[in-house]
Amino acid sequence: MRAKSIRFLAVAATAAVVLAGCSSSKQDGGAGSGDKRTLIVKGSDTMVQLAQAWAEEFMKKHPDIMVTVTGGGSNTGIAALMNNGTDICNSSRAIKEEELASAKQKGIDVQEFVVAQDALSVVVHPDNPISELTLAQLKDIYTGKITNWSAVGGPDQRIVLNSRETSSGTYVFFQEHVLGKGVPFADNTMLQPATSQIVQTVAQDKGGIGYVGLGYVTDKVKSLRLKKDDASPAVEGTIENVLNGAYPLARPLYEYTAGAPSGVAQQWLDWVRGPEGQEIVKRLDFVPIK
Repeated sequence: MRAKSIRFLAVAATAAVVLAGCSSSKQDGGAGSGDKRTLIVKGSDTMVQLAQAWAEEFMKKHPDIMVTVTGGGSNTGIAALMNNGTDICNSSRAIKEEELASAKQKGIDVQEFVVAQDALSVVVHPDNPISELTLAQLKDIYTGKITNWSAVGGPDQRIVLNSRETSSGTYVFFQEHVLGKGVPFADNTMLQPATSQIVQTVAQDKGGIGYVGLGYVTDKVKSLRLKKDDASPAVEGTIENVLNGAYPLARPLYEYTAGAPSGVAQQWLDWVRGPEGQEIVKRLDFVPIK
């Protein structure tokens, strides 16, 4: 799609380093670091580049606040929230009922905030002549029922599967909405540690396929149009098609807090969900709340 997205691949990988040196002290309600108030944001790798861009602009507006952003996956962020290890948890999936139950046992009243939306894009090598797939074909590919591109109208070439790791919220979303809840991926699926790695691997492998957030799609890969079923139109993953509900793999992106937010956390959430924060969402090729 847009070549400008390439530079954000490096940003995503180095977000924690860019903001390193920040105190690990908690936001209002905990210890500060000198004259600076601090906010820790942790979780989804899909959201790292977005959260880092938010943090940079937010700190310009609030020079008395230091924001630390790290990834590790949605599971990592949710676990940190449960163990007082972050102020804000970024997650590319909704929190699970069992996680909410665990939080409740600990006396934590988890609060959910939708801060952006995303289209989960299915990408292949640019030389692959395939331009669209149904969700049923995509399921058959990722469960190992279809192993050659010729079965879906492509060349006689083995399909090479790429996925995020199991700690990723993107992995969970794809599994639940494409394969079916609890349905395993094919044994030969390569689990990549970062979304950018999926893009790089597919760009170098003519048989490759992967799934990534819309903001990570570059001109090094080709994004496929998706069909809900054989009778449905093939829909491109775009901001417009997420907002109008046409794209079948659209998803909200969340931030969670342990209890009602206050102080710096409330300032952050108000800002990222407001006009300035949502403008950054659009600039990075994610989808605004509305």
